[in-house]
Amino acid sequence: MSVEYSVISIGTLSRNRLWGESVAIRTAHATTTAVWDEHRLILVDPSLPAAAMGPVFNERTGKTLSAVTDVFCTTLRPVHRRSIRALTHANWWVHEAELESYRDKLKDLLDAAERAESEDVDALDEDLKLLDRFRPAPQRFGEQVHLYPLAGPTAGSAGLLLTPATTTIVIAGDAALTEQHVLRGQVWEGCADAQAAMGSLQDIVELADIIVPGHDNVIVCRGHWL
Repeated sequence: MSVEYSVISIGTLSRNRLWGESVAIRTAHATTTAVWDEHRLILVDPSLPAAAMGPVFNERTGKTLSAVTDVFCTTLRPVHRRSIRALTHANWWVHEAELESYRDKLKDLLDAAERAESEDVDALDEDLKLLDRFRPAPQRFGEQVHLYPLAGPTAGSAGLLLTPATTTIVIAGDAALTEQHVLRGQVWEGCADAQAAMGSLQDIVELADIIVPGHDNVIVCRGHWL
C-alpha cells in the first residue's frame, strides 16, 4: 500500500498580518492531516476541540478516532495539540529537539510562576506532565513516511515528508504558514529564529510537489513554480 494522506481540518490564523490584521479576530487552529500506510494511521496536529475532532475525523475518513495508531505534532505549541487528550490510546510523537526545548521552556516558566506564587502553576505543571506522554519521533514511520526537521518556527519544529511513487508531499506545520506566506516567501512573525525558518521554507519549496501548510489548505506546487 502506498502512503496516502487527507486533510481533516483546514487551519486558520487568529490574525493574518498579510490581510492587514493587527489583533486576534478569530480562534486559531492548525491544519490537521491524516496519514496512513499499511501499518499506521497517523494524525498530524490534532488541533480542533475534542468535541469536534471525532465527528470531523469521521466525516473525512469514515473512521473513528480509535483507528488512529499514532499522533505526530509538528510543534508542541498548544494550538497544534488541542484535542490530544482524546487520543490517549495512540502513540504520541514529536521531534526530539522540540520535546527537549519545550520541556526546558515550561520548567523555566514553572519556576518563575512558583516564585511569583502565580495561579499559572497548576496549568504549567499539568502541561509538563503531558509532555511525559510524548516520545521522540523516529526518522521514519514507514517506507514512505519520514521525519523532516524544519527548524525556525520553534527550536525543534518538524514536519513529515511523504514519498509515494509519483510525488513528494511535505506536511510542513508552521514552517509554511499559509499559501500567501509561501507565495510571498514570508515566514511567521512569531518564529523563534526567522533566519532558520526562511531556510526551512526554502527547503520545502525546492523539494515539495504538494505542501500541507500549518494554517491553510493544501498548496500544489506545479513544476515548482513558487
